[in-house]
Amino acid sequence: MLKARQRRQIRQLTLLLGSCLALFCLVFVWRTPSDDDYGDINRPPSMRISPYAPRPALPSEALENLSLGEGECEATFPGLTKEIDDAVAQGPFKVKQTGDLGPLQGRIKDGKIYIIHAQRKADLSKEMVNSRSAALHQLHRALVTSPTPLPDTVFTLNFQDQPFGTAWTYSRPALLPHAPTDPNSRTFLMPHFSFWAWKLPFVGSMGRGAKAITALEREYEGAGRWNHKIPKAIWRGTTWFNSIHSPRLRQHLVAAAKGQAWADVQPLQWKGDNASNALPIEEFCRYKYVLHTEGVSYSGRFQFVQMCASVVITPPMHWMQHTTHLVRPLFSSSLDLSTSGRSKKAKGSGRWDARKSKSHAKTARGGPAAPAASSWEPSERIRKAWPVQYSPEEANIVFVAPDWSDLGDTIAWLEANPRIAEGIGRRQRDLFVGGGYFSQAAEACYWRALVRGWAKMARIDGEGWEDTEDTSFEAFTLTNGD
Repeated sequence: MLKARQRRQIRQLTLLLGSCLALFCLVFVWRTPSDDDYGDINRPPSMRISPYAPRPALPSEALENLSLGEGECEATFPGLTKEIDDAVAQGPFKVKQTGDLGPLQGRIKDGKIYIIHAQRKADLSKEMVNSRSAALHQLHRALVTSPTPLPDTVFTLNFQDQPFGTAWTYSRPALLPHAPTDPNSRTFLMPHFSFWAWKLPFVGSMGRGAKAITALEREYEGAGRWNHKIPKAIWRGTTWFNSIHSPRLRQHLVAAAKGQAWADVQPLQWKGDNASNALPIEEFCRYKYVLHTEGVSYSGRFQFVQMCASVVITPPMHWMQHTTHLVRPLFSSSLDLSTSGRSKKAKGSGRWDARKSKSHAKTARGGPAAPAASSWEPSERIRKAWPVQYSPEEANIVFVAPDWSDLGDTIAWLEANPRIAEGIGRRQRDLFVGGGYFSQAAEACYWRALVRGWAKMARIDGEGWEDTEDTSFEAFTLTNGD
């Protein structure tokens, strides 16, 4: 009898333990998200959730909420502040005084802005004055809408197109030097001034552009509607406005597109402050393909065309803005263009494999991909600046040869593969517009993260800041430096 009772007790204990084990597996194994969905816990907070994980478009209430907390910002816009995280990871730095002839320098104290050093309005171009004013208003809006106090700090704001020194700036080189000559050199990217306003007549503010582009894109929503877009590549610009990295970038584009049926490429015909053949920025979205060219440094129009559900085509970019790290390039060199676009063959996604020849890449699943017929291969500099290549099913932008020599063949390939082309365009708009990365809410989140990141690493002791006089932001805006 005793043995029978013991056997029953053992069976009951075994069943109980088995149930506990099954519950453990259900909760902690089956329900544990994969790294593909949520990223590596060792990543900075901004990248622990994948920006590319499928999710519904954010409602307008979230996109217009200027008072999201730090945790809400990270959850709503994953990956947004990667540029700040990278700059913070470089460690502490000194903030030195530049005087009234250098970039603007100011103080944030108790959530308010005070101007310490600023160039005179008379010494700046009209465009520079507008850029400086817009940046300060953007910062002010982020401070006054913050749900929690932000740290006091002293900052340097470079409103020029070209980055220099240790400052908040609009862009940085895509390939940063391994050992900068100045150990205190830091580049913290800030949102473009067009998030406040831009007086360029055919562009305007990001808010105006977003509204106009959304209205236009509604015409192309629904099954098969994307193919109603104009099957050409569109570009307008000034041919002489080039970077030192690509001194003939725009001239090469005009030459490659001359007389081609797939091209609507025209140099702008300027008359005063306007151009006779310019298009409102939203009209670019009527075309299947939008050609992007950088200027002396970055291009302020890039983020506007990223709001299109069109395929943005560009040579590998030399400059990064505050959200450029979110692009996922498909390299034309990975496509088989030898059959004039009839082949769907392409390499898989993954990092460049330096141990193999230039025509091979290591795919995300391991092992070499087959070489593709192409007229160019990315240089070592390009591969370092853009270490990951994406498959056609993952990409949201297309990189072509730096001299545009394979542009026509790439467009032919995309035309022969319309579902892939549409996917690239829609993924771009779904991320930057649907994901809210160009919204006012994301902009406010970014500015506050910028202040926190900079303040965490900025060292101002011993630089004489305590003896400097300042002017309140409100008083400064009345004269803007006059």
